[in-house]
Amino acid sequence: MYSPDPADLTSRPPVFLGHPPRPTQRAQDAVVAAIGNTPLVPLARITGDLGFELWAKAEHLNPTGSVKDRTARGIVVDALDSGLISPGRTLMDASSGNTAVAYAMLGARLGFPVEIILPSNAHRSRVDRIRAFGARVVFTDPGEGTDGAQREARRRAREFPDRYFYPDQYNNPSNPRAHYATTGPEIWRQTSGRLSHFVAGVGTGGTISGVGRFLKEKNPTIQVVGVEPLGPMHGIEGLKHIPTALRPSTYDDRLVDETVRVETEDALAMRVRLAREEGLTVGASAGAAVWAAVAVGKAHPGAFVVTILPDGGHDMPEEDPS
Repeated sequence: MYSPDPADLTSRPPVFLGHPPRPTQRAQDAVVAAIGNTPLVPLARITGDLGFELWAKAEHLNPTGSVKDRTARGIVVDALDSGLISPGRTLMDASSGNTAVAYAMLGARLGFPVEIILPSNAHRSRVDRIRAFGARVVFTDPGEGTDGAQREARRRAREFPDRYFYPDQYNNPSNPRAHYATTGPEIWRQTSGRLSHFVAGVGTGGTISGVGRFLKEKNPTIQVVGVEPLGPMHGIEGLKHIPTALRPSTYDDRLVDETVRVETEDALAMRVRLAREEGLTVGASAGAAVWAAVAVGKAHPGAFVVTILPDGGHDMPEEDPS
């Protein structure tokens, strides 16, 4: 953990960086268009001879390195199209890090200011990247996690309604809609509809809800499995222990057939395996998702399991592999 810059804890008037581009300009923007259409990769060394197929959607290959590029793009494009992002207003939202980086990139690319409310124990690399795109960071109590960041974002939105557009990724229908419209159809197409189980971590719940809804509409027998930390105090950044957290309305648990809860140590060990056995450097939430997917596959011989690698491993451990 590090000490936040005191200047980040005070309010400064926002500066609008330009007029939002027209929809045709947004659709043609090369970086925005590069979001999505990520590969589906086999994890054959992880599964070995366990008797099931496991494939992973490589969302860490999105432009800013996470599945949250899809979420942020969906929220931002919808807001620009409806005029919610307009001259004189700053996009301000709470995040654990990845959505914040995506918001900041889109703000720089499409020309609107961004302010992020972030727990002060967020990984330094994410904070540096948010600032690199020109966004402002406001820190909250690390002990309150993203729930505390959400409360501060809501307070600011109430106090300064004309200053901020508060998209609230945890309760914005554009979040799951982005995955219903893109991630779900991609998985269905890439597997030729063969998958039997879809396994994904639960943070905002947008990915699992959007993808889960699409897949179940295509084939109601597909099992959707949510992945959460084992308890409220954990080290799997980006995931929520739903029973003890502020519950996002973007999470529709009616679509979830089973929940697997994962120990932090198991998630971290799996991310090391993914790097050394599959050549994939990913974050702890990806380790948790793959650990849970392996557990699901073991319980269902012959299964075709698909999971999500939500982000890259910018903070991989430095153990000697020998």
